Amino acid sequence: MERVLGRRRPIQPHSQSPHQNWSLSQTTDHHSSSMATPSLSSLTSIITQPRHTFFHSSFSLISRISSHLRRIHRPFSAAPTAAVPLSRFHAHGVNSDALTLRHFIPQSSISAVSDVLLDALPASDVLPRGRIYHETYGCQMNVNDMEIVLAIMKKSGYNDIVEAPESAEIIFINTCAIRDNAEQKVWQRLNYFWFLKRQWKSNVAQGRSQSVRPPKVVVLGCMAERLKDKILDADKMVDVVCGPDAYRDLPRLLEEVEYGQKGINTLLSLEETYADINPVRISKNSISAFVSIMRGCNNMCSFCIVPFTRGRERSRPVDSIVREVGELFKEGVKEVTLLGQNVNSYNDASGLEEDIEPGTNWQLSEGFSSISKVKTMGLRFSDLLDRLSSEFPEMRFRYTSPHPKDFPDDLLYLMRDRHNICKSIHMPAQSGNSLVLERMRRGYTREAYLELVQKIRTIIPDVALTSDFICGFCGETEEEFADTLSLIKAVGYDMAYMFAYSMREKTHAHRNYTDDVPEEVKQRRLTEMIETFRESTGQRYDSQIGTTQLVLVDGPNKRAPDTELIGKSDKGHRVVFTILPLPDRDNIDEKSRNPKVGDFVEVRIMRSTRASLFGEALAITKLSSFYKVAEGEAVLCAART
Repeated sequence: MERVLGRRRPIQPHSQSPHQNWSLSQTTDHHSSSMATPSLSSLTSIITQPRHTFFHSSFSLISRISSHLRRIHRPFSAAPTAAVPLSRFHAHGVNSDALTLRHFIPQSSISAVSDVLLDALPASDVLPRGRIYHETYGCQMNVNDMEIVLAIMKKSGYNDIVEAPESAEIIFINTCAIRDNAEQKVWQRLNYFWFLKRQWKSNVAQGRSQSVRPPKVVVLGCMAERLKDKILDADKMVDVVCGPDAYRDLPRLLEEVEYGQKGINTLLSLEETYADINPVRISKNSISAFVSIMRGCNNMCSFCIVPFTRGRERSRPVDSIVREVGELFKEGVKEVTLLGQNVNSYNDASGLEEDIEPGTNWQLSEGFSSISKVKTMGLRFSDLLDRLSSEFPEMRFRYTSPHPKDFPDDLLYLMRDRHNICKSIHMPAQSGNSLVLERMRRGYTREAYLELVQKIRTIIPDVALTSDFICGFCGETEEEFADTLSLIKAVGYDMAYMFAYSMREKTHAHRNYTDDVPEEVKQRRLTEMIETFRESTGQRYDSQIGTTQLVLVDGPNKRAPDTELIGKSDKGHRVVFTILPLPDRDNIDEKSRNPKVGDFVEVRIMRSTRASLFGEALAITKLSSFYKVAEGEAVLCAART
């Protein structure tokens, strides 16, 4: 028995010769006329069409043929699966008794038709799986997630990625639920995608759309988990809703939509890390990359939706991370940022060694606490950084986003001693007032935070510190907000992300507090925070004048692309310098040359602004060579002293 459009019918014995000129529509007596597939005469009529209509017609025809074959060869009890490309269908078949295209079209005609179609169309369009357009909102984790999604889709035969939604049959939008502003941007885009879908025929006729069928709109990420029902019910704007832990299910969900079912999977996982997926890099020519090492968060801060949209913490095995970084190194990547919602609570307990004891000996920063208890301790973040930095000495490593509670001393000393671990630490404070921090469930006081800052700067002199701040949290008074301003001044950050509080459903704050700070007060406080930070960061940038920084070249400066290059220092500062021929310290016999993207360049800082450093390029060098020279100069300086 086979399933045809949800109905059961026996397969008719094919006693007729496969060389008879059957019409495909003869097998669809139970179908509606709109679903009938074309005969061979339809094929030949398309082949003789003018060139400007041939591509669109043949594209549509083959889609209909392949869709028909999938329906008649699909076992009644089987769940929908991803479509099988025609070439693979013929090579493998569904079963030995199943009818194939060769039973419906004479062999000689098959050869003639396929030769014409294969010559006229790109190989990827012979059985179109749908071209993909994607947009991503929110944090860098979402960007990395989109690379994972593209890898999963590529494995299922979706190879084509386009630059405009008007040319796509599948539209992915990866969403952020941290703040209301991010969600509103997504709704605006969904309205436009809905227009592309509902008005597809007129859009094609008027040249506004180049897709060959109405696009399927797929919502991914945190909004998918948080607002799944609202999204699906929004006037059929969206076809598929897929949460962060269900991306492997996307090909099946897209197939479900073909059969009139809702494509939804927002289940959270306790194990999924996508460790076996090799992400498809969106910026293929970039010399920097992001590698996700863990997913989820256990901190349960009262303002944060992440534990509810991304689930509990789980870490990738160290070996899988090392393999991915190794592949990036072979591709020419010079800098890797390790990603996680709480990256420095990394804990790989997948392959516990005998000398690693499970238990409660999980070290936190002094004066910090956590509501989450570690059941089994494996390899920690410092272990991972140790291995990566030693195996790839010519690659620079950063990480984000950590929690201040997870900075044990061994991590700080490792950062100090390894030249290729950037001397930049993100320390989200969120508030400078201890009572507000308690309501936020951050697990520390203002005093403990300042003591940690002092310890870090003692162990790693001249370290760059960055942070996150929220103003207008539930119940925040003017006096409590003033403590945040004073903390910004006291620490002296190099960079900070600052936001007005946005209440999120499901969070601890939503259940227990009132969002009682007026919006105009939040915006006024946000402006004050930004102004205070700018005064503080200007001093940090000024302190770099006269120093020599190792800069990784990102590309031309957009303001002067012909004469200036721009890059990033070890501390994460943006550095601009003039393009000039430079000597290569590691190839002294070679002539001087202009630095290029991916080079490490020594730059002496001459001046600064609140956002950039400007300097004079001295030489091209290697990561390890620069720090050997720097260490030697430090020793000589100490000897003279």
